[in-house]
Amino acid sequence: MQSKEAVAANLILMAEIVGVHGVKGQLKLKVFSEAPEDLQDYAPLCDAAGKEYKFLTFSPHKNIYLATLENIKDCDQAEKLRGTKLYVPRDRLPNIKDKDTYYHVDLIGVAAKDAAGIVIGKIINVANFGGGDLLEIKPVKGASYYVPFTKTNVPQVDIAKKEATVIVPPGLLD
Repeated sequence: MQSKEAVAANLILMAEIVGVHGVKGQLKLKVFSEAPEDLQDYAPLCDAAGKEYKFLTFSPHKNIYLATLENIKDCDQAEKLRGTKLYVPRDRLPNIKDKDTYYHVDLIGVAAKDAAGIVIGKIINVANFGGGDLLEIKPVKGASYYVPFTKTNVPQVDIAKKEATVIVPPGLLD
C-alpha cells in the first residue's frame, strides 16, 4: 500500500469546486489547465482522499465551468462540495514535450536561486490571477512575494535538480 505522501505526489490538481449553480446541484468549477475544456477527458477525478467524482455534464459558463456530478441531485448536496479540490493521477495526463512547460505541482518546492546561484528561497505556489502565471517565492527570511513566471524573470528551470534561476524585478522588494 502506498503512503499518503506517495499518493498525493501522484495527484495533479485540475479543478476546484467554487460554488453552486441553480437548485439541481450543478457545480461551478475553476479549472487549472491550459485546455480546461478537456477536463472531462481525464474523468473520473478524485479528491485528496481518493473519492472519485464522475461527470454527467460539463460546459463553459462565463469565466468558469459548470458540471453535474453523478449522485449529486440538489443544491444542498452540491454545497457540501464547495472548496473540494479535484485531482487526476499523473499517469492519465499527457507527457510534456515542450522543455519550457511544467506541471505546477513540479515547481512547488524548487529552490529559487539568483543569477549568481545563491539560494534566495523556494517556490511555494504557482498562482494565476488573470494576468499570467506567478511564482510565489518564500525567501530565506521575510514574507513571500510573487514573481512573474516569464523567461525574463525565470530564465532557467531544472526540475531534475529542483532549482530555478529567479531574477527579482527591480523595486519589487523595496
